[in-house]
Amino acid sequence: MTQAAALPPPADPAPQDGPAPQDGPDAAEAIPPVVRGLVSGPSLVAGGANVIMQLSRLPVGLGVVESTVESGRVDRHPVKRARTTLTYLIVAMLGSSAERAWMREEINRQHRQVRSAPGADVRYNAFDRELQLWVAACIYWGMEDVYRRFYGEPSGAVLDEFYRHGRRFATTLQVPDDMWPEDRAAFEEYWRDGLTKIASTPETRAYLRGIAKAGFLPRSVRRVVGPANRLLTVGFLPPEFREELGFSWTPREQRAFDAAVRALAFANRTMPKPMREFPYNAYLWDFRRRMRTGRPFV
Repeated sequence: MTQAAALPPPADPAPQDGPAPQDGPDAAEAIPPVVRGLVSGPSLVAGGANVIMQLSRLPVGLGVVESTVESGRVDRHPVKRARTTLTYLIVAMLGSSAERAWMREEINRQHRQVRSAPGADVRYNAFDRELQLWVAACIYWGMEDVYRRFYGEPSGAVLDEFYRHGRRFATTLQVPDDMWPEDRAAFEEYWRDGLTKIASTPETRAYLRGIAKAGFLPRSVRRVVGPANRLLTVGFLPPEFREELGFSWTPREQRAFDAAVRALAFANRTMPKPMREFPYNAYLWDFRRRMRTGRPFV
């Protein structure tokens, strides 16, 4: 387990309050079918694992665990946090350039409040584009993983198309287009390097293990959904994250996980489209209503 004191404190970047990053060549592209296939309620079972992956980069994890932005904490406001996170995802996937720009500014309003205290061993700033790139890379990697599990191995052309579109997960934040790895091979190199940088402290480890155990839910609900949530969350984690956080994983659990994913994939294929796309479709409708009427999103 890597401790905070072992990491040199990085420079604390200034907030990027200038012009929004450009979305690059993908801004005018049509939405690829592979992306529409991932507008899937059943795919949300992988969400907890993806959050853990993002927060396993120590400055990101500490930024959440130590955050004073009470309204954004999943352990205290899980329903609101789910709404904001899923709305960001669907706007990044399907939104217009104007919608993504508005989403970016709404996120920026919250991120301005998230930064480490002076003299902290591990310094962080929610406007750090390197950290935002890691978050976006985790989201893209998780989406690709879910696609494989639900639909099978994509062709090279489909994967390339999805990867080009996937840069929206970064540019809808503060990451400029040219920071997104150039192609899928460059992304794989970036990802393998990122796995060497995952780390935790006792505080972040407890927080992330709590996500797997559904510790943010009321006790009565947690007793019912906790075991299944742990199985699916730990099952969707790559081995490097399981090891860092001390999760055991047995062949029996792997078989149970595989069976659960097959059942979810079948349900995903056979659901009527409006049901399959819920709650993404509802959150996108709500976002557009808020944007049209000038109501804050966060």
